[in-house]
Amino acid sequence: MNRRQVLTGLAGIGLTGGSLWVVRGTDTGREDAFPITVETIDATGSTAGETTLPVADAPTLIDCFATWCDPCKEQFPKLSELHAEFGESVAFASVTNELIGRGTTQDELRRWWNTHGGAWPVGIDRDGAVLEAIGASSIPSLAIVDAAGTIQWTDSGGFDVASLRTQLAAVAELT
Repeated sequence: MNRRQVLTGLAGIGLTGGSLWVVRGTDTGREDAFPITVETIDATGSTAGETTLPVADAPTLIDCFATWCDPCKEQFPKLSELHAEFGESVAFASVTNELIGRGTTQDELRRWWNTHGGAWPVGIDRDGAVLEAIGASSIPSLAIVDAAGTIQWTDSGGFDVASLRTQLAAVAELT
């Protein structure tokens, strides 16, 4: 084996390892990220103040959305339906990372929430901690986090109602 072959082999190992680091570094949420406290607004189903995610002693469905996001608007009726079905056994919370006060106002967020039928706490993820914690790279993103703070399920870009219903039923049985 000559020097060129050795160097080529080492370069290949370095590229493969670097690629794995990049993929693994952006592919999953942080297991130690929860609990996270977010500011909440006064709106239907939500009171101004703070909420901690996951909600104490309950599995929690976390919905990451934005008021300008069309897929978020499209999935909202499905979330409302699932909230009516599982809201007694699974906590629901929605968060936006929009720059409230800089682009969108709290009043605009409240109007959007009330218009689209929100009926659970809505919060502001000012520093993106929730998105980072669930490993979200886009919105809409959803996650089910158990009461201990372990992520049980995630999805981005829209969801299948039957699949999410199955996941919610599974965590609801554990409570």
